[in-house]
Amino acid sequence: MGAHLCSEAALPRMGPTPVSLVWLPQQRGGARAVGPEERMSAGHQGSQDGQATGEALRFHAAARGAQVRMDEQGRTALRGASFRDGIVFSQRPVRPGERVALRVLRHEPGWYGGLRVGFTRLDPARMAAPGLPPFVCPDLEEQSPTWAAVLPESSVRAGNVVCFWVNHRGWLFAKVNAARPLLLRKDVLLGSPLWAVMDVYGTTKAIELLDSGASPCVTATLGVPGQKAEPEPKALPGEECIICFHCAADTRFVPCGHPHFCSSCAWRIFEDTAKCPMCRWQIEGVAAVQPPRTGEGS
Repeated sequence: MGAHLCSEAALPRMGPTPVSLVWLPQQRGGARAVGPEERMSAGHQGSQDGQATGEALRFHAAARGAQVRMDEQGRTALRGASFRDGIVFSQRPVRPGERVALRVLRHEPGWYGGLRVGFTRLDPARMAAPGLPPFVCPDLEEQSPTWAAVLPESSVRAGNVVCFWVNHRGWLFAKVNAARPLLLRKDVLLGSPLWAVMDVYGTTKAIELLDSGASPCVTATLGVPGQKAEPEPKALPGEECIICFHCAADTRFVPCGHPHFCSSCAWRIFEDTAKCPMCRWQIEGVAAVQPPRTGEGS
């Protein structure tokens, strides 16, 4: 769990990508080169304003890879030729716990590896597009405070809905359709604004941002056919989840073992705080248990 998954490459590269500089105009003419740390601090003021508005997420119109083409609304990103230069950002910071939801629109066979998702402290409003490296992993991570991960190949097929977020502990999660969340990383640094970053890479040809304001993960599937979350079993007297008091307590936390929660509540706690509400131990995983049966002979 929490493994770094950004080591794949669609094709071998001829050599390391040089660290690039971004050029910002000075107040009295000319230009100056700035590094990632200065870019990060310079963008805080503008980013705070965008975060407070709560506006719908879109792709940042200017900060994008050389092969990216967008629609006028900033909701769709298409990569042109090759397998690289597909980095895109959200136009505003994303709060811890806020879901970034997207749909994979096109899948292009013939490459190895697909969509990367994550978060960065770099304000895209302070970046120049020509200064972007070709890959978010590892290039942008090496040049800046950025945390990203590769999604499994099966997760990035055309039509799949992907949600990703960072919780209040700095853990990066992703969820595909109605499947259980995947823990991708556990090392995202909080305390400063974070922008969503995506790399339309390899087999992933085009993506579309979705409205994630209506539910924690766009009501699970947003119309993906045949993908419905199984309903939670209703509890018998004495077997209720201690959080919702409605569904059966059929899930336990690992490693502490407390089994007093239904699956939905257990995963919600794991994604949010990752601490058991009974003993406050850190949760490393969620496991299913069979509820106790009564009235059966030995």
